[in-house]
Amino acid sequence: MEPITENEIRASFVNCSKGDAKRLNVPRTLADTSWDELDFLGWTDPSYAGRAYLVVPRPDGPVGIAVRYETGGSDRAQMCTICMTMHSRGNVSLMTARKVGESGRKGNTVGTYMCTDLACPLYARGKKTPALGNRYRESLTPDERVERLQKNVDAFVDRLYT
Repeated sequence: MEPITENEIRASFVNCSKGDAKRLNVPRTLADTSWDELDFLGWTDPSYAGRAYLVVPRPDGPVGIAVRYETGGSDRAQMCTICMTMHSRGNVSLMTARKVGESGRKGNTVGTYMCTDLACPLYARGKKTPALGNRYRESLTPDERVERLQKNVDAFVDRLYT
């Protein structure tokens, strides 16, 4: 992922108002971000439990998405549908996002199960290990896992527009 600025992040949001995008808390560690290890920028909002944000690079520019999730998570192990990492209880959440345009204004949403810490790019690259450890081994290479992650996150973004 190419580095992006706070202003570019705020301007990228497609499923919230400009006022909401202006007020959201961006990561304080942008300057220290290892952009070459990211396929999307994801963070939770420490001020609002259950709110998180994703910024996904796309051919026409970055797309910012505001998502919500239930804090606490499930009591059982679950798999992230973006990076396909298996996590212990409470570390995967159903992330829901309001759809773009009129459909979103009517209250329609899309959702997917994601790593609650939004560190999917790091799990796919083997830079971070889930609490379950490496109990489930894949035969895919890290590059193949990253490619799968990119397809899965792109599919989630595409669903915002349908």
